[in-house]
Amino acid sequence: MHRTLLLCSAVIALASLMYAQAPPPPKAKPNPREVKLAGDRFKPLTYDQMTSAQKTMTENILYGERSSMAGPFNVMLRDPEMGDLAQKFGAYARFHAEVSPKLREMAIMIVMRHWTTQYEFRAHHQAALQAGLNPAICDAIAQGKKPASMADDEAGVYNFATELLNTKQVSDATFQGAVKVLGGEKGVVDLMSLMGYYQMVAMMLNVDRYPLPEGAQPELAPLK
Repeated sequence: MHRTLLLCSAVIALASLMYAQAPPPPKAKPNPREVKLAGDRFKPLTYDQMTSAQKTMTENILYGERSSMAGPFNVMLRDPEMGDLAQKFGAYARFHAEVSPKLREMAIMIVMRHWTTQYEFRAHHQAALQAGLNPAICDAIAQGKKPASMADDEAGVYNFATELLNTKQVSDATFQGAVKVLGGEKGVVDLMSLMGYYQMVAMMLNVDRYPLPEGAQPELAPLK
């Protein structure tokens, strides 16, 4: 009897361990027909209205790392071959480039402040806070001001991004500062690629007059 109890306990313990170590079940893929696109000048498309190429682009986004069609993708669908290449490039620049999430989101916020792109600034403001960027830095960027206090890596990215956007050039000191905090020249190239992609996003959203989510208020005042 004692051995039987021990055996049962061992089996239960093993089963519990195996259950605890089992990977979570895969998330269900989004249904493309349930996606609600948004837009103003570019009329929101439904999945059933799309061409084969547009459906391919939509599925690549929904089944990829974003799993969302919010933002510039309704505009990109007008040229789905280009749009699919662009969204793949954007996914690499945001999720795989050698720039930390905090610095990535900071750079995107700087680009969106430069273009006063309300929807994308709001989205990446939230992402920056989640990535650990100081709220005071986010607030200063929103106001178009240099943050009063930044870590060395934050200052290196801020100086590079703002100088490049405002003067179309960077000084030797700013370039070397970015190389240092981004771990080499590849990091600088990744940062420029990220900024370039999001400038395209800003253009598309501003031309479209892309709406904020219902009930959301603009975070950016016009720059003086």
